[in-house]
Amino acid sequence: MTKKRPVNLDVSTFRLPITSYVSILHRVSGVALFFSVAIFLWLLETSLTSDQGFEWVGNMFGSPLMQFVVWACLSALAYHMVMGLRHLVMDMGYGENFESGQLTAKIAAAVATALILSIGGWIFIW
Repeated sequence: MTKKRPVNLDVSTFRLPITSYVSILHRVSGVALFFSVAIFLWLLETSLTSDQGFEWVGNMFGSPLMQFVVWACLSALAYHMVMGLRHLVMDMGYGENFESGQLTAKIAAAVATALILSIGGWIFIW
């Protein structure tokens, strides 16, 4: 028996709830953290090999590209931490229904945005 069901393959028409977006971004930030650990371990190893390596890494942190990389890594850490705390609260049994899940997702996204903006101010302005 073959059922003729409509198939929607136009991804631009999908309407996902905010909980889906924060969950997907939580996974993306975890992958970004995985790669940022490799970057920072390489920089640490370079800075510890010699005096020239230490000077080179110090000069690298003064460049705008490296400041952006540090901001991106710290932003991924902040986002992942806030959303991880949200998941821990949900694991305790709070905010598991649809309405409260959407509310906690909006609150966590606002807190993460505030942290990311403050990290940007700390890196780029100070």
